[in-house]
Amino acid sequence: MMLSGTLLARLPLSGAMIYLAVGYLLAVAGLIAPDPIRHAETLELLTEGALLISLFSVGLKLELPLLDRRWLAPFRLAFAAMAFTVALIAAIAVYGLGLPVGAAILLGAILAPTDPVLASAIHSEPGPTPDPTRFSLAGEGALNDGTAFPFVLLGLGLMQLHDLGESWWHWWIVDLLWSTTGGILIGAAIGGMLGKLVIYLRTRHQSAVGLDEFLSLGVVAVSFSLAQLALASGFLSVFFAGLALRRARDFPIAGTAPIKQAASQEALATSAATHSHHASGAMTRAVLSFNEQLERLAELGIVLMIGAMLPSIVPFGRLGSSQPSSLPCALLRSCLHSLARDCRPTSWQR
Repeated sequence: MMLSGTLLARLPLSGAMIYLAVGYLLAVAGLIAPDPIRHAETLELLTEGALLISLFSVGLKLELPLLDRRWLAPFRLAFAAMAFTVALIAAIAVYGLGLPVGAAILLGAILAPTDPVLASAIHSEPGPTPDPTRFSLAGEGALNDGTAFPFVLLGLGLMQLHDLGESWWHWWIVDLLWSTTGGILIGAAIGGMLGKLVIYLRTRHQSAVGLDEFLSLGVVAVSFSLAQLALASGFLSVFFAGLALRRARDFPIAGTAPIKQAASQEALATSAATHSHHASGAMTRAVLSFNEQLERLAELGIVLMIGAMLPSIVPFGRLGSSQPSSLPCALLRSCLHSLARDCRPTSWQR
């Protein structure tokens, strides 16, 4: 990864493009062969974990307060524009492709969200005055995975695979309203409380110092698990946990001496982590540094697996003769065929 990052800095390529090609070649060589059917549960867990890591990273990188008016643009994009995009894709799928309404809405909910990894890559620069466009895109990219999920459940409900309740009351109250607001509230509470607790322990008792990677994993795990138990959006919970952790502030002690030059970098880092004026900044930098490395590893693993599954769609012998758009078209065709197959009524549904 270090060498590829050095090379990619000189080329108009992203790391994901290289990982995808490497995964494809490894599968062609017979070294790895992930089966999306037999290994479905494992792939689901891995992709879900990678998504949570990316969402937490975006939350840590966005510095604006949660009640700042500049959050209105990402929220409008993630809620209003998301719903419009899902409806537009669903209409095209129904009238242009002949899919049932439930499958069309499900397809729209799958295709409408943007990539949270992209949101992490284009995050706004540090400071209280971020670039509006970058901030809006980064915030929307992190929010829309949570805001699209109610439409996934709506599509599944219309396909008789999820209980919508009488007059759709369960979807309106639980899947839409509570899932969204509950995820935001739970994540903000967990991130804020754990962040303040760690800062308090470090500055007042010089304990809980170091091992910030466990703090990162712990916040992600606790916020996601509690949201899932409460039937709220785990994706929104993790994102807002990152936002709240970033906003955790110090408990300054009057008369505290400034940080002195230490004999080693480790001693200097410990002094900053326990200093009442610098503890929050030291914690945020350490957690963000670890999470960025974890995010790169997750991206490497996920894209390699996607590349390894491509030979079953585009064989190696046809790769050179294929049109440039054949790969995304093949992936979309495979997705549509799966939806159409799942939508056919079984004997007990007729």
